[in-house]
Amino acid sequence: MSLKNLQFNFEKIRPWLTLLAIAWLLASLGLGWLVNSLVIIFGLLLFLPVVAFFGFRWWLEKNLVTDKCPVCGYEVTGVNNSQVQCTNCGERLLVKNSQFQRFTPEGTIDVTAVEVQAQSLED
Repeated sequence: MSLKNLQFNFEKIRPWLTLLAIAWLLASLGLGWLVNSLVIIFGLLLFLPVVAFFGFRWWLEKNLVTDKCPVCGYEVTGVNNSQVQCTNCGERLLVKNSQFQRFTPEGTIDVTAVEVQAQSLED
């Protein structure tokens, strides 16, 4: 084994030995709490994005509503308890209780027309 080969192997493990030496020094000085807190922070940085991703997916599955527009019957997607606009007819819709309703400003009465058959008086 030559000196050059030994030096090459040492260069590969030098950063790990430096990190180990710093951790050992901090632990021997009574700064173990600092090392522990850094490990906890590093663990949280790895763990929190995973929890946030699955939490957001769960929330989206509960609150994403897909239903037909009450005006034109086109399938629309929106978030529960929000306002959306139908992409087909442009009608403003309110998503409430996992259903789409026409958005009407306060004081507006929304009437549904019903077709009535005409009858003659002679019948």
